[in-house]
Amino acid sequence: MAAVAYVRAAPGPILPPPLARRGAIGWLRANLFSSRWSSAVTLLLLAFCLWTLPDLIAWATTRAVWRASDGALCRAHQDGACWAFIADKLDYFRYGSYPQAERWRVDVVEGIGAVLIVWLLWPGAPRRGFGAILFFVVYPVVGFVLLRGAESLRLPLVDTQLWGGIFVSLLTALVGIVFSLPLGVLLALGRRSRLPIVKAASVMFIEGVRGVPFIAVLYMAENMLPLFLPPGWIPDRFIPPLVGAALFAAAYLAEEVRGGLQALPRGQYEGAMALGLSYWRLMGLVILPQALTLVIPGLVNNFIGLFKDTTLVASVGMVDFLAAIDNGLKDAVWSGPTLLTTGYAFAAAFYFVFCYAMSRYSAAIERRLALGRRQ
Repeated sequence: MAAVAYVRAAPGPILPPPLARRGAIGWLRANLFSSRWSSAVTLLLLAFCLWTLPDLIAWATTRAVWRASDGALCRAHQDGACWAFIADKLDYFRYGSYPQAERWRVDVVEGIGAVLIVWLLWPGAPRRGFGAILFFVVYPVVGFVLLRGAESLRLPLVDTQLWGGIFVSLLTALVGIVFSLPLGVLLALGRRSRLPIVKAASVMFIEGVRGVPFIAVLYMAENMLPLFLPPGWIPDRFIPPLVGAALFAAAYLAEEVRGGLQALPRGQYEGAMALGLSYWRLMGLVILPQALTLVIPGLVNNFIGLFKDTTLVASVGMVDFLAAIDNGLKDAVWSGPTLLTTGYAFAAAFYFVFCYAMSRYSAAIERRLALGRRQ
């Protein structure tokens, strides 16, 4: 009998991958059990979580004290968190010693800032240029007037010594981020400048600031800033720490931006110059947009570090969120061995939420930009 040969004229149907390679099982194999070493580490971490998490969850929930008028109940139940202390001191943690009747002004400033930030960070938001003008030009003036007060507007003056808590931490971080990025870009350009004086000044500033701890920069700003001001003009105690935070972050951002500038191929510069663009138009339209895109992870990492470093402003007299918690722990009515752990756990959750949100937004922007480059 002659052999019969069969040749398929059309492609066969596309079959789904094996069950072990898709769905939850596929994800587990690819990420947690891809090898013997990965499986061992996964099992060890799982065992550690099963050993620690039940007690931690019980400490924070079932064994915790949720309602109390003072610290007596928390002292009697020392095996759980004292969330009643957080609830009682929450207003102080948010506003510090800001007058209670005027705290609506802080809420308004925070609300306006949140709306403008969402407007600017939302990729599909309309008229973002107008939003940038509002955020960088109008909002600082309006925010300062509302927080500080103005007798002409019938807003009682509130001394900055009464400012404190969460809104001070957010304000310090926001001012540092907003002003450090453009200053860092200028320092990066200055370090790559062909003008010897500009380059030397930029290098000295960057290396000088990066060579000392943040707390030293804060003390220098606190004591040296008045020396550069006109005689008789004493700056508000709130200004030097803000200036110090912006300068410190700018030195680190300058190196991140310089890395992005060096990563661009020479052809980008040559192509832009061949079009007859001036230096600033070349940088603003061609080079910097690409360089900043390349260093988004580094920029966000510095922003997260700056946000956490705002806790050091307490060393120069400002009452930030962490300092407000420390002050709340000094209340004799709420004294107890569990309050310190509870207060710092609450602070850790606060900083984690904001830092994690920044990192997730950065990752989303990276994916969006990478998709645009592939297309």
